[in-house]
Amino acid sequence: MEGKQLTLRGMVIGVIGCIIITCSSMFIALKLSSLPWPIMFVALFSMVLLKAMGNTNLNEINVAQTAMSAGAMVAGGIAFTVPGIYIMNPNATVSALQLTVITLGGVILGLIFTALIRKYFIETEALPYPMGEACADTLVAGDEGGKKGGLLFGSLAVAGVFAVLRDWFKIIPTTWFSKTMMKYGSYGGFYFSPMLIAIGYIIGPVFIGVWFLGACIGDFGILMGGQKFGFFTAIEAANIKQSLGIGLMVGTGIGILLKGILPKAKSMFGAMFSKDNIGDSILSMRWAPFAMVILAAVFTVVCNMGVIPSIITILGVWLATAMSAQCVGQTGVNPMEIFGIIILLAAKCVSVSMGQSEAIFVAAVVAVACGLVGDVMNDFKAGYILHTDPKAQWISEAIGGIVGAFVSVIVLLVIIKAYGPSAIGDPQLFPAAQAGAVAAMAGGISNMPAFLIGMVAAVILYWMKFPVMTLGLGVYLPFYMSVTAFVGGALRFCVEKFAPGYEEKTKNGEIIAAGVLGGEGVVGVVIALILAVQIIAG
Repeated sequence: MEGKQLTLRGMVIGVIGCIIITCSSMFIALKLSSLPWPIMFVALFSMVLLKAMGNTNLNEINVAQTAMSAGAMVAGGIAFTVPGIYIMNPNATVSALQLTVITLGGVILGLIFTALIRKYFIETEALPYPMGEACADTLVAGDEGGKKGGLLFGSLAVAGVFAVLRDWFKIIPTTWFSKTMMKYGSYGGFYFSPMLIAIGYIIGPVFIGVWFLGACIGDFGILMGGQKFGFFTAIEAANIKQSLGIGLMVGTGIGILLKGILPKAKSMFGAMFSKDNIGDSILSMRWAPFAMVILAAVFTVVCNMGVIPSIITILGVWLATAMSAQCVGQTGVNPMEIFGIIILLAAKCVSVSMGQSEAIFVAAVVAVACGLVGDVMNDFKAGYILHTDPKAQWISEAIGGIVGAFVSVIVLLVIIKAYGPSAIGDPQLFPAAQAGAVAAMAGGISNMPAFLIGMVAAVILYWMKFPVMTLGLGVYLPFYMSVTAFVGGALRFCVEKFAPGYEEKTKNGEIIAAGVLGGEGVVGVVIALILAVQIIAG
């Protein structure tokens, strides 16, 4: 794996790929209210192109794909939040300058925190980061070929065919729903996603078991049990479930800060205040405090955000990015808009006079930062396994994130210009479901007691080393996603129970899981590209 890592040709490929993936991600996020992880697609794409040029290595490939994937999650952060402004008021006006400032602000904050927290989550906590681990396995197996290469690309092909039959030809249903559970407002059922099963396998039975426990508490306990026994109405049960899930995630973030980050503040954040001791940071970050102050001022002046909301946004990113890094590391899921909502609600508690656009801007900055952090922490996990220079990856992340910021803004403005603001939120055009949820939550926490109970419980449980972020995600997410991931965790449990040591020696299961992730991930991105072209053309 020796050789140059950060190269001009790698960055040219990375930027071109970033533009393409960012465009498709914006369209698919608005159109289908979903966003496939791009890491597997861009890893294979980078490998094919750089190998065709000759004299490459896995680290150059990994650095190039880091730039490619960065823009996708920046687009997701914007698509999942900013359209909420037009959903609330189709006549609202948001300037190109404001959108650019908000997006670039989120990118800059994301860059700062990936540099500061990488070592803690990747090396100290050693979280699984299933997408990053699968990416590393894919690159190694693809490079070596042989039996492992056959397992990888065979499982990739099978999962890819499955995804095409499901998503393009509609032969296989996306989701099966339980009519009994749906009577109680639960999205109970099964999500036919090989990718989610593979994530469950890579994460393993412990985290997945806690994830599923959260789903059972939320749906069987609160939604179904609460209504069946007459404790809650349907609306009350839904509000309690949502608020409890958010509270558990917020409490986890507070626990991470209190137990994990603040005691290590000198090593983690020393790079922001000392030129001699850069601590755990990838590079010197003495510019970061000044950047944060400038960003707060720019948010206030350009985006008409109050001084207090601007400051809370900057401070809130510290909490939110830690939550994002933990959540992605444990589950492979990055609900970036939820982290944006959390900081939005905190800002509204302090500044009750916040306007609608101002509130959405707060959520957007945080969501962009969390989207970038979640994506790049997977890249850093792959880099850690492959022994890639994290500084080279960070520079690549910066290039891809900045390019992605400008492309995201341009694409969103083009869509609004072409279809009109009223197209945003239209079920037939651009439903933008996540942005709708952000707009709805701008009104505040629906059940404050449940939120507070979840938050306090999460802090205590995190202190006891319980994976409570995963529990909160299970409570919050639709039940059908949790069940599918649980199947993967159960498979991993069976392998370890009945064939102890097999997976540790061969890694065959993880190789197959990586291929499955790659197959569905690649097809998801390709379909997104096709749909984006179709939308533009007509």
